[in-house]
Amino acid sequence: MAGTRYSERGDHIETVDPVTVSRYRGITRLNHWVTAISLIVLALSGLAFFTPSLYFLTGLFGGGQTTRWLHPIIGVVLFFSFLLLFLQMWRLNLPRREDRVWVANIGEVIKDQEEKLPELGKYNAGQKFVFWAMTILIVVLIVSGIMIWQQYFPDLVTIPTRRIATLVHSLAAVGIILVFILHVFAAIWTRGTLRAMTRGSVTGGWAWKHHRKWLREVAGRQNEGPAE
Repeated sequence: MAGTRYSERGDHIETVDPVTVSRYRGITRLNHWVTAISLIVLALSGLAFFTPSLYFLTGLFGGGQTTRWLHPIIGVVLFFSFLLLFLQMWRLNLPRREDRVWVANIGEVIKDQEEKLPELGKYNAGQKFVFWAMTILIVVLIVSGIMIWQQYFPDLVTIPTRRIATLVHSLAAVGIILVFILHVFAAIWTRGTLRAMTRGSVTGGWAWKHHRKWLREVAGRQNEGPAE
């Protein structure tokens, strides 16, 4: 598709011997880790209220009352932190034609034989699934969370509606925990991926193997002039 872009501002070749490619700016990495930490805190504090058998988890946050106060506050932090990520990344997470081929040949990905698949932009179909699943679930969580946040919104909805919102909130929470686990597993499974969110860069070999179309665009843009 004419005009399609596969890279973001700031993506550039850092070194050529060996080849190192900048994948995420420092502000993006900080944004990512604030989101990740917020999700972990919310998961632990939310599970503490999910069932009495996990109530002991409130001890991690100073007890039940503190946890009850902290959980919704961190929920707001998560929403705005992910919103910043969304504004940076949504364009490159739009579906592309090659994503269908990637999904249809997921077995090759699992066998670490991605060279048999079409060239990809900055994100593959799996990463896009995580991105959009997180987007939808976080919106559901913040909306349902506000509806059941009685301390600040006691009369926002009726009691029957609040009960439904509580159920929806719980189901969405389970869903986002599963998506988060999938995200972490995939990052560990694909060797070299964690480096992108810790150092901000990846090796040229990693970029060529997993996101060749992205690498081509970054290299081509840099050859035309200084990186943005």
